[in-house]
Amino acid sequence: MEAARINHPKLCLLFGAISLCGVAAHAQDYPAKPIRIATFAAGGGSDIISRLIAQGISGRMGQQVVVENRVGVVVVELVAKAPADGYTLLVGGSVIWTEPMLRDNVPWDAVRDFAPISSTSISPNMLVVHPSLPVRSTRDLIALAKARPGELNYGSAGSGSTTHLAGELFMSMAGVKIVRIPYKGNGPAMTDLIGGQLQLMFPSIGEVAPHVQSGRVRAIAVTTAQATSLAPNMPTIAASGLAGYESASLLGILAPAKTPVAIITRLNQEVLQVLNSPATKEKVFHMGFETLGSTPEQFGAVVRSEIAKWGKVIREAGIRAQ
Repeated sequence: MEAARINHPKLCLLFGAISLCGVAAHAQDYPAKPIRIATFAAGGGSDIISRLIAQGISGRMGQQVVVENRVGVVVVELVAKAPADGYTLLVGGSVIWTEPMLRDNVPWDAVRDFAPISSTSISPNMLVVHPSLPVRSTRDLIALAKARPGELNYGSAGSGSTTHLAGELFMSMAGVKIVRIPYKGNGPAMTDLIGGQLQLMFPSIGEVAPHVQSGRVRAIAVTTAQATSLAPNMPTIAASGLAGYESASLLGILAPAKTPVAIITRLNQEVLQVLNSPATKEKVFHMGFETLGSTPEQFGAVVRSEIAKWGKVIREAGIRAQ
């Protein structure tokens, strides 16, 4: 009965709650048309997560939810400038908050221009070495790097990529110098690691798992703060020689800033239902991810923490996107 009263125009005017009534009515009608989830290129982790969410929430929300793929960071700008009405959402990861630190004149700010809905998944990176390198633990690697400053190398994808920043964070925290060899992608770097042209790398678990299993590379540790079921019995870098270390590929879902709180809350509830589904967890696990799920406030706090951590790494290493 109270909900009916607050949406009555005369009572809204009487209690001076026009804005509250408008938001309530808008949220009550939502969604009244299809929703789109914008994300990066087809086939990647963000695309697969987007499609699982779209399929999962379409029926319950009574509207079609479609995934729209865009190549490059233009997708972030697209959502940042979209109407704040809950009909255009974004699934993405670190590029949303690191790109403004890597380039000048990036037309969005991860905190100012987006309303967090929920974290969705995490994919640990794994510290791996060529079998010829005489190390079997994080402590071994740090000791060798200190004994041979500037002689070891690691491969990564482009400047500011997860595999690049994981290496820079490692060097900064361990106080070692390891030479970075940049590649256009992780695939070519992995080929050279297997071939012995590289000595170590920080690829995602999904990328490197087959090569670890075949013995072509040696796994040392995972990069998440906590151990992961994606790599049973594998220690974390933090627990095996470099306390406090944490780096991983985090994905989340966001809306344009100023999207009504009631709509954000509805979307959060629906997304969490999908992420907590055993079927979703299993599909994501086989991709090398683990589902997360959070409140909007928790995800927002994570984004701010990521900005602070990686901003320091980027500034100290003088990293610029190429």
